[in-house]
Amino acid sequence: MKDAVGRPETQGSLAGQPALLGALALALIISVGALWLITQQATATIAFVGGLLVLVAAAIAVSRIPAKAEESGFAAPDWSVTVAAIEQPGVAIAITDRANRLACANALYAEWFGAKYAPPSLPIERDGLEVLSIAAREAWRDGHGAVDRLVGSNGENIWRATAERAGRGDDYLVWRFELLRGEDVASSVAAWLTGSLGDMFSRAGIEAALVRPDGIIRCASQGFAERASGDSSATMAGQEYAAQLRIDDRDQIFFVRDTRRASPQTLIQVPLINPVEALKPNSGAANVLPKPVEDGPSLMLLIDGGVGLGGSWDGAGQAATPQLEALLGALPLGLAMTDLDGRFLFGNSAFLRAIDLEDAGLPQFPSDLVVREDKAALSDAVRRFGRGPGSNGDMAVRLASQPDEPVSLGLAGVRGLGEAAVLLSLADSTEETRLKRQIAQATKMQAVGQLAGGVAHDFNNVLTAIIGYCDLMLLRHTPGDSDYDDIQQIRANSNRAASLTRQLLAFSRQQTLRPEVLQVPDVVSEVSQLLKRLVGEKITFTIRHDRDLGPVRADPQQLEQVIVNLAVNARDAINANGDGTGKLTLSTRRVSASDVRKAGSDIIPVADYTVMVVQDSGGGIPPELLGKIFEPFFTTKEQGKGTGLGLSTVYGIVKQSGGFIFADNIKGLHGRADGARFTIYLPVYRGETLEIAKPVANEQASKWSGGGRLLLVEDEAMVRAVAERALTRAGYIVTTANDGEEGLAEIDKGGEFDLIVSDVVMPGMDGPAMVREIRKVKPALPVLFMSGYAEEQLRRDIDIDNMYFIPKPFSVQQIGDKVGNILGRQGD
Repeated sequence: MKDAVGRPETQGSLAGQPALLGALALALIISVGALWLITQQATATIAFVGGLLVLVAAAIAVSRIPAKAEESGFAAPDWSVTVAAIEQPGVAIAITDRANRLACANALYAEWFGAKYAPPSLPIERDGLEVLSIAAREAWRDGHGAVDRLVGSNGENIWRATAERAGRGDDYLVWRFELLRGEDVASSVAAWLTGSLGDMFSRAGIEAALVRPDGIIRCASQGFAERASGDSSATMAGQEYAAQLRIDDRDQIFFVRDTRRASPQTLIQVPLINPVEALKPNSGAANVLPKPVEDGPSLMLLIDGGVGLGGSWDGAGQAATPQLEALLGALPLGLAMTDLDGRFLFGNSAFLRAIDLEDAGLPQFPSDLVVREDKAALSDAVRRFGRGPGSNGDMAVRLASQPDEPVSLGLAGVRGLGEAAVLLSLADSTEETRLKRQIAQATKMQAVGQLAGGVAHDFNNVLTAIIGYCDLMLLRHTPGDSDYDDIQQIRANSNRAASLTRQLLAFSRQQTLRPEVLQVPDVVSEVSQLLKRLVGEKITFTIRHDRDLGPVRADPQQLEQVIVNLAVNARDAINANGDGTGKLTLSTRRVSASDVRKAGSDIIPVADYTVMVVQDSGGGIPPELLGKIFEPFFTTKEQGKGTGLGLSTVYGIVKQSGGFIFADNIKGLHGRADGARFTIYLPVYRGETLEIAKPVANEQASKWSGGGRLLLVEDEAMVRAVAERALTRAGYIVTTANDGEEGLAEIDKGGEFDLIVSDVVMPGMDGPAMVREIRKVKPALPVLFMSGYAEEQLRRDIDIDNMYFIPKPFSVQQIGDKVGNILGRQGD
């Protein structure tokens, strides 16, 4: 372990240096003698002596004036004392000044981050550096800052950090870092042993030590130190564990300092399983045999009155079992014991919690805990460890309650404890498993969203051609013609398909949003009458609003769609679950940043939120489907009664608005689900109120008399043909190009154009790259981009002046009006 870090102390004052004062006195005597010999005048000599005395007194007085750090009456800071005070087990502490320089730090900080790094500049991921800098600014401003999750540069270690302003002049920040994941449980056990738990062990006749894989003691209880060295305050860290014990000719274990009349010790080794590393499954998990633990520390327990290596148990050993049960029950590790036949004797609460049987209790055999494929391997392992020589190991198994998540089960053969023969240890990885599932679900949703967005973009090209040709055909047919109704039907179905692609884009967060600063109750009020008609009279619809709700920034039309989709889903669930009667509640409430911080969520950032909750009594969602309901095209409705895009659209709109959505079930009587609940968190908007952009009317287009030279660049032949015919019919001279290179070549030939109409994504040179090259020679030439992607996303990715946008699919009239609108503006 690295040494703690602290600044050096400064030198003392003049008054505290006797040698210097003596030198000054000797110089004074010599000066007076020389003056007397030269002048032989008593008056002058006395005056000279008086002046020197005044000067010396003034110098001493000045030297006694406190330094700047002591003006307040306090001594100058002694950083070595501070370093000693901040040594805390399991917590890395560092103190920095306003220049972000490291004043001092404890040993654990130096071990985790190194003495050359000072917060917030630590060797962690880039995102962590940003949030750590924000926490530092909050601490300097408000006195306290916190970061719930920091990921190390290796991607394994995860910390929680806090910063507090301190010092007489508030000139320092005190940083504290706690490890959430990455190191094994040894750090926690070390803190327990050196604290009250170690004292409890000693009072129960058990001496404990934490031993590294190489046999060196990492830490030990005070009772162990007293038995091994005779001094309870002795530091056992760094000493060899085996050197503290001896074995007699009957294989009985004693402390080296024990007399011949001392009782033998029963040695129990508890391997400490790291929840992070233990969950890595081996191939063929059902048939994996245990292997010795060679890469982790162990908790070594010595119990008075037992029998050592391979001896038979007696009355003392049998009496030790209840004592051991009381000990294991106090430990936070998941531990259980079985007899020689493999039957459970005991399991502590942590073990029951890890196997999801906290209420039901232990089954008869360990094999009852795992899936069918792992039963034989686990039964065989328990028998071998119970009847063979004392050894330990671990194996990967799949619990019946969690068949998709392999866990590591530790096994250790014990002797001299009566009926107890095998000690089982299981890490409680519930929280880690939950985080892994959330990360996997988020990754899957992101991948599906990217796929959906790409499909929608390509499908929009096809729909643009179909709708365009329908418009051109309708120009040649009048109502009453035999083909007119058929063409209208094709066009209507194409528009319906276009609405599906918009829902796909909403799910993939690529649709065009027009956000406004609004109050959620206002949006609810706008759709309340529609919702009452949608849910029907048999369903009791209730709306409740909290006070002092903060404003949010969202698209009101899209937020209305979110509310309607959730209400319709709730209505269908209620109708499918009974006679159509039920309750639907829509409520809003405010959640402050302190509430989020107290909740300790790993998903929602700490901030103020306006929350909307939609709750129904429709029987809830099956637990196995909760992770799939936001996927596109997933539906539980009958065929033909749902597209499977309702909840996926809700998910996309909420995420694109910067919010979060969660779904869960409400427990009713007998633990059954009474209904489903959807909770939406929208961040409170703290910026200035934005002016709402009004849609521009088509007056500019009507003023434009038509005509103009257009360069049309589109790689899809069907879209290019429709757009060319529509614009030519509107009176424009259109020059077409298949891709960006051809479009640039038309400009190089000296072509004069009033407007460029271009696709965005094309093979080779895309639309934005082509426009940037054209702007080098024609900087004022406007451009109209056609794309199936969202305008907001394109404007964020493409920084080009005088740029306009038309979404695909568009009709013949829409592209004509858009071009006329742009040229009309240029004319002004």
